[in-house]
Amino acid sequence: MQRARQIILSADERVTETIKWSTPTFIYKGNILSFTPTKAGVGLMFHRGAEIPGRHSRLEGDGKLVRTMRFSDVADLEAGRKHIEKVIVAWCNWRDSAPKK
Repeated sequence: MQRARQIILSADERVTETIKWSTPTFIYKGNILSFTPTKAGVGLMFHRGAEIPGRHSRLEGDGKLVRTMRFSDVADLEAGRKHIEKVIVAWCNWRDSAPKK
């Protein structure tokens, strides 16, 4: 989890961290993702993953909004690092282009 946290926070300087729902949650103009429990490894739940612009092959799920990424160990996490970074940057850019309310 610690390595995943480092990757997430270094993906884009706009991202910050807070605790919500008793877990680290990463935010930028809304909730990007939170850690989710897994039996082994680490799970990342992208709260509005279905809406993030672009193609993100590592995002899984078919619900209305939520998408996840799961990593079994640090090697798997490192192999997926570029996928995490791409999704986070896409989120931040999308949120910056959203109309002001």
